[in-house]
Amino acid sequence: MAKLTGGAIMARALKDQGVEYMFGIVGFPVQPIAREAQKVGIKYYGCRNEQSASYAAGAVGYLTGRPGACVVVSGPGVVHGLSGLANAKENCWPMILIGGASPVRQNGMGAFQEERQVLIATPFCKFAHDVEHPHRIPFYVEMAVRNSIYGRPGATYLDMPDDIILGEAEEDAVHFPARCADPPRSTAPQENIAQALDVLKTAQRPLAIVGKGMAWSRAEDEVRAFIERTGVPFLASPMGKGVMDDSHPLSVGAARSHALQEADVIVLMGARLNWIMHFGRPPRFNRNVRIVQIDIAPEAISQNVPTEVALVGDGKAIVGQLNRALESFEWFYPGDTDWHKALAEKAAANAKQIQPMIDDESAPTNYYRAFRDISPWIPDNAIIIGEGANTMDIGRTQMPNRSPRTRLDAGSYGTMGVGMGFVLAAAAVHPDRPIISVSGDSAIGFSGMEMETVCRHKMPVKIVVLNNGGIGGGAAALPDDPLKAAPGHLTVGARYDRMMEAFGGKGYFVTDPKDLKAALDGAMKFKGPALVNVQLHHAAGRKPQQFGWHTA
Repeated sequence: MAKLTGGAIMARALKDQGVEYMFGIVGFPVQPIAREAQKVGIKYYGCRNEQSASYAAGAVGYLTGRPGACVVVSGPGVVHGLSGLANAKENCWPMILIGGASPVRQNGMGAFQEERQVLIATPFCKFAHDVEHPHRIPFYVEMAVRNSIYGRPGATYLDMPDDIILGEAEEDAVHFPARCADPPRSTAPQENIAQALDVLKTAQRPLAIVGKGMAWSRAEDEVRAFIERTGVPFLASPMGKGVMDDSHPLSVGAARSHALQEADVIVLMGARLNWIMHFGRPPRFNRNVRIVQIDIAPEAISQNVPTEVALVGDGKAIVGQLNRALESFEWFYPGDTDWHKALAEKAAANAKQIQPMIDDESAPTNYYRAFRDISPWIPDNAIIIGEGANTMDIGRTQMPNRSPRTRLDAGSYGTMGVGMGFVLAAAAVHPDRPIISVSGDSAIGFSGMEMETVCRHKMPVKIVVLNNGGIGGGAAALPDDPLKAAPGHLTVGARYDRMMEAFGGKGYFVTDPKDLKAALDGAMKFKGPALVNVQLHHAAGRKPQQFGWHTA
């Protein structure tokens, strides 16, 4: 009678549950899992850092709707992988971290890399468990997948000891559960739908905030129908960008602060009033704002600000309910109100304020002048990865997204170092689409060795590094004694382009903005990975802000 190893059972169980992508770094004791995963057709990407591998797994879950897997070695490998678990938890992305572990028979003896891994993973997970016998693996895999995608999505963890990976079970003693079905699309009570529209009807200055919950639920068609039927202006969260085209006439991203401050009714569509949205509180929000909230998680209702109407359930299903109710609802918001005009005037004023920086031809350049060439260079169907404080924040305003799930950045956790892991995920899931990463020089340093990974896997990704020589900002020159440099200062004019070339890609170094367009075009024409390293003025920054980013 045939026997299966734990590694083979794990690979088959993952494949059965719709897991198509695995990232990791192999070693004791997980190498058999990666090898068996390749045998069953799971695409395995060997990374250079467990953090990048775990970030990639979470991003794959968001992009595909099925969790990505990350496999790491025991002890320190699991500790490194916790970064991706935490990021996935805060972003509400499904993933499975599979941690190798020392043999069960050596528990408590001080085994090689022995660690209390289920315990340390649990705070970052919806589900975490150790596997106690090879024949139990499929049971736990199905549970991990189901927990990761049902309700509010999130991270899961499975602990795989060495003797479970190498152990054997009789094939007929192993039960492989049926593939976990896609999450059910729960709806809201119809009376709540009517109440939501009644509240919206009373608004003088309505606003819809479109979050990545709408992107996750594949609700773009329903959201577009709702916005265009009602005529309500909308603002996208960072990764809600693209659910509605940023260039849509009802988009008020260019007047974000004014829209948030003055709106009297907000339809919160799969977004959270956390730090990204300034907690929904004054001075960034109207003190008397009324909230209609759509969210998959009941416990998210009224977080930080009381919700007047709660629509709990799947975003696609609930916005569909709203649209059907609108068919017999004799109301829409006209497009020529004082509210629309005020938003347009504010957007125009903001555009005028940054225009001098866009037009500035000084060398080294500034962010806005760099984006003048970068933005039109990005193909419409590209996946855009943004990373770095100023680079990411300014890029959100200067690089439009036209379709859903095409924006990946530091997200709800504000994680630096995610960029190259996200590049790997996007290139794995969308090998037929352009993958564009625009990163700060500090940010690229967290995971820059993944340049070797993209070159090894022949991923034709394009990376732009906006290089001001520091964290937030650098210096014109470093002092002779590096210990006297400011804590955030980095090497002036560091050659990240040469790093890419060392691994077989193509690099460009731009010191004058007049040369940027040619370098970008050259990178796009190159058939493999390419990096354009753009030297910025060390003091380049954002336009003046009325409020600090963390204003409550």
